[in-house]
Amino acid sequence: MTFMRQLARTNRFTLGKPSSFTVSADGRTVLFLRDSSLWAWEDKQERLVAGPGIGAYSADDACRAIVFERDGQVHDAGGALPAAGPAQAPMLDPSGRRIAYVRAGALRVLDDDGDRVLAEPDGPEVTWGLPEYVATASIDRYDGMWWSPDGQRLLVARVDTAPVQRWHVTDILDPARPSRSFPYPVVGTANADVTLWIINLDGTKFRVQAGDEYLTAAAWDAHGPLAAFQSRDQRHVHVHAIDPDTGRTTLLAEQRDDAWVTLVPGLPRRTAKGVLLTSADRDDTRTLLYGGRPVTPPGLHLLTVQAVDGETVLFTATDEPTETQLWSYDPAQGLEKLGHAGTDDTRRGGTTVIAARIHATGDEIASHAEEPMLDLRMRLLRLGERELRAALFLPSWHRPGDGALPVLMDPYGGPAIRKVLAEPFWAGYVSQWFAEQGFAVLVVDGRGTPGRSPSWERAIHLDVAQPALDDQVSGLHAAAELEPALDLSRVAIRGWSYGGFLALVAILRRPDVFHAAIAGAPVTDQRMYDTHWRERHLGHPDAHPEAYDRSSPILEAAGLSRPLMLIHGLADDNVLPAHTLRFSTALLEAGRPHEVLPLAREGHRPGAEHLLACQLDFLRRAIPR
Repeated sequence: MTFMRQLARTNRFTLGKPSSFTVSADGRTVLFLRDSSLWAWEDKQERLVAGPGIGAYSADDACRAIVFERDGQVHDAGGALPAAGPAQAPMLDPSGRRIAYVRAGALRVLDDDGDRVLAEPDGPEVTWGLPEYVATASIDRYDGMWWSPDGQRLLVARVDTAPVQRWHVTDILDPARPSRSFPYPVVGTANADVTLWIINLDGTKFRVQAGDEYLTAAAWDAHGPLAAFQSRDQRHVHVHAIDPDTGRTTLLAEQRDDAWVTLVPGLPRRTAKGVLLTSADRDDTRTLLYGGRPVTPPGLHLLTVQAVDGETVLFTATDEPTETQLWSYDPAQGLEKLGHAGTDDTRRGGTTVIAARIHATGDEIASHAEEPMLDLRMRLLRLGERELRAALFLPSWHRPGDGALPVLMDPYGGPAIRKVLAEPFWAGYVSQWFAEQGFAVLVVDGRGTPGRSPSWERAIHLDVAQPALDDQVSGLHAAAELEPALDLSRVAIRGWSYGGFLALVAILRRPDVFHAAIAGAPVTDQRMYDTHWRERHLGHPDAHPEAYDRSSPILEAAGLSRPLMLIHGLADDNVLPAHTLRFSTALLEAGRPHEVLPLAREGHRPGAEHLLACQLDFLRRAIPR
């Protein structure tokens, strides 16, 4: 078996790995998913609860009742329930007595009294209880309804996409199949109309009397409903307590920034005593606030809040951009560093799950994920005056004195993702695979990447291209001074999504440095991206047209002078294939040779087994060894 086949077959080494942990209120039971089946860890052993075919689930406080959607039906551990289908987003109330779910845009509830409608759509494009596009794509909010603790009421998002442009994706392999249409809020155009409502079990409802353009977070705890809203320009965030009997709101906290307010996943939250948890950017550090008081020191950069258990806050943070550490804060105990963070760490009832390990007992929930076939030869570096964090991968067979190697830069390099990490993950093994084919592979996290400081993230405000490109160039030159194996006369760059965009900018603006590029799913025209993500960095296109122009490589296509491969999934509904196809058209009109690899029925994260081999073939032709 080849590494490429292993990567595709294991879904990037995630199959067999436990994830999506939920701890019961008493801390005795841990639910988790493994290979789309639901399992429970109790009394030092695991048991199968339900599955396979589960992508997400909802549980009651005791973790005894569970529900999930499969094939359009609501299921519990015993099988399909008598709910009207096709069903979406089933959610148990905390007591486990009632299930709220969505069918054809209507909010319904299933309990001992039967299956009934709580809210019907009042327009052709209205849904109750589901998140809108930007919530899931840019805001990290994946729910659209929240139960009250007693299971008697719900806080519900009503979404009307009628104002939003509709875009279309076609199955190019099946011309007889109708295209798929979906609302896509393009920069400068209307977003979905999102409002919050309190809905009672008898179907009576009233609107929450507050809100800005974006609903960023919501919850209903023992102190009542809570919601956070962000303005369209993203410079203001307001946190409101909601009166569950009237819908009136009380301002609890607000954040402001001249560029944008960064949303911290897991915030705002309240502790058991009702203390509000928020964040603030102070001393060039993102700080956790407990009741408005900073509880993390300068230099410890807050990343996410994972859980709140009583007065204990479990969160991830970093004092070194190549690491992600798990911390806890309790007003009685103070700060405690718990170790390296896992993906889905959580805590409840005094039980903490860290990287699939039960913290108090040391018991480990088994992972059956395959180990990669490759051994990493990763060297972490700090490069240049900015101390750019970088990772260098050399072939396992290369020895000092063997001679210089062609260089492959392999960045993401932009907002939301760090690729230079001390803990191994799948992208590092891909870099190592390219190294084994005869390249010195360099990954640089420059300005705009998360995990370092607020000013570092906001260095790309109104220009998402040049600062990031400058850091790739300076990182390359600094690495070559440290490692003689890097041949600067043979340099290629590859990337996906923002990384693909960065590869385009590199080959267009610095052909003196970069001699070939592979751009996968690149944004080529910033005016064709979604509102929340792109307006965060470039502002509104009417206010800052120049920012969109200087960050859109399609306007520079005629300057291409080096070999270029474009790759795009034709079913991509995040960065639509039109980005690559329009760029290719501009190149053709300018008489610039290039290659295009279309991926039929692949989305934004393609899993085609031989995709890496196609890229390698291009690199060997473009940058001879």
